[in-house]
Amino acid sequence: MRHSSLEDIQELLKGWGEPAFRAKQVYEWIWAKHAGSIQDMTNLSKALRERLSEQYFIPKVKIHHSQFSSDGTIKNRLELHDGYFVESVLIPTENRLTACVSSQVGCSLSCKFCATGFLPRKRNLDFDEIVDEVTLLNEQANKHHGRNLTNIVFMGMGEPLLNYKNVLRSIERITSPDGLGMSPRRITVSTAGVAKQIRQLGDDGVKFKLALSLHAANDHKRDKIMPVNETNDLKSLVDALNHFYKMTGNEITFEYILFKGVNDSLKDADELVKIYRQVPADLVNIIEYNPIERAHFEKPEEATVQQFMDYLSSNRVNARLRRSRGKDIDAACGQLANIDHAGAVNS
Repeated sequence: MRHSSLEDIQELLKGWGEPAFRAKQVYEWIWAKHAGSIQDMTNLSKALRERLSEQYFIPKVKIHHSQFSSDGTIKNRLELHDGYFVESVLIPTENRLTACVSSQVGCSLSCKFCATGFLPRKRNLDFDEIVDEVTLLNEQANKHHGRNLTNIVFMGMGEPLLNYKNVLRSIERITSPDGLGMSPRRITVSTAGVAKQIRQLGDDGVKFKLALSLHAANDHKRDKIMPVNETNDLKSLVDALNHFYKMTGNEITFEYILFKGVNDSLKDADELVKIYRQVPADLVNIIEYNPIERAHFEKPEEATVQQFMDYLSSNRVNARLRRSRGKDIDAACGQLANIDHAGAVNS
């Protein structure tokens, strides 16, 4: 039923002889009150609720279990209506409460350092399921921290730009005044690099921020760790990002995980500087690697990380070293693996 617009509901209930205000009541139950079922719509008559229930249902996302990190991060395993699972993360910092949300069940891009990349893609999330993720995390933020979410990042399971329509429709609902009313400037969509869809974001004039998971600044290395680069090379991505910025003026960020002996040399840093200068990027997030079972990468030594950061700084790159949160519950960058953890608790 959540795929129905207000106009659709108005037409349906008008045909049933219901008064005009009923449609708005139903719509508010779905999007403002986040009803878990039609039976929750208590200001509707019992007869109307039963008639709606005969033809429609609300496929709510539910928290299967939650894990709590020592740093305050909360990872949730979410159960979808058809029995599939995805993971989402609530990340608290001093000034922010960030929701990290998934857009697909599994992923088809097979990045070699990412736990989700080893999972087969089963399906895309519908827009209302993504909205449910955010709503559940917002409720969790209020329960544990007494305030609403401040930011949303599409950096969970899946490639958001390969679920383009549902991701954009979910953001439309999240930013709507009759939804969560969040500013699109507080939303970041992260992509492994699908050039055609990045250009489409520009053509569609989106208002949210964009992050590119770069992780290597030459095609040879990027091909090895991110197979998507074989059909979306760095030149095509640079062109697409410049088009996106020209059309929107929105903030662009590069994400760059450091892997020992792979992309952490000063030559790698110099190649990153050159890419940075070709795109109007606001920031480069340098991210520490978080180990996963099926990959064989390692974290560089701290001295190597510092040399890399110093080189970027000396070349006037706006770079920030991002320390991962939730590592003790496998909730950090690249660790979402959709595992059913024994002993996890309800939120």
